[in-house]
Amino acid sequence: MPKLIVYYAHPGQHFSQVNAAMFQAAQQVDDINCVDLYAEYPRFEIDPDKEQQRLLDHDIILFQFPLFWYSTPSLLKEWQDLVLEHGFAYGSGGSKLVGKQMMLAITTAGPTESYSPDGYQNHHLRDFLRPMEQTATLCKMQFLPPFALYGSLKAAKAGQIETHVAGYTQLLTALRDGTFDAGPTDPLTVLTADHFPTRQGA
Repeated sequence: MPKLIVYYAHPGQHFSQVNAAMFQAAQQVDDINCVDLYAEYPRFEIDPDKEQQRLLDHDIILFQFPLFWYSTPSLLKEWQDLVLEHGFAYGSGGSKLVGKQMMLAITTAGPTESYSPDGYQNHHLRDFLRPMEQTATLCKMQFLPPFALYGSLKAAKAGQIETHVAGYTQLLTALRDGTFDAGPTDPLTVLTADHFPTRQGA
């Protein structure tokens, strides 16, 4: 079975309703590894050697975070800057991540309809994730469609958290078991709790 690691990055997790519940559920899934980056590196003193070994030890790297100003939280960006080194992740001799898979599990404050050319965000959600997608491409990793919850600030009132967390658990289980269908998808595809592909008969 593929080895899956979940990196959780949320600087305000004590106030989180959705992401905290997601990460708690992830920690209950057997045979996957979960890392809370802000708990492990509260002063941003990232250990590149330790993190590179974690990447070598896993086949699927999943980053879970709330979308902050159309990007990742700052610690996750610092992690990328220090860990994905030339000669390790890309460039001359940098073939250590070839063939691995990257996936994002994100939440957005804006509702679904806001992430379109006609919405107030002016772009599809996937457009804001291109830097992460290109990072995977440069490292010769496969970028899987992101798993998202839109309108997260109103999720509790709308009764969406339980459904989303259950879907996240199912997704992690499918990734762990190798039953997630990572076949070709539209470049704008975003997965949700009630819509993610698994192999037929799995």
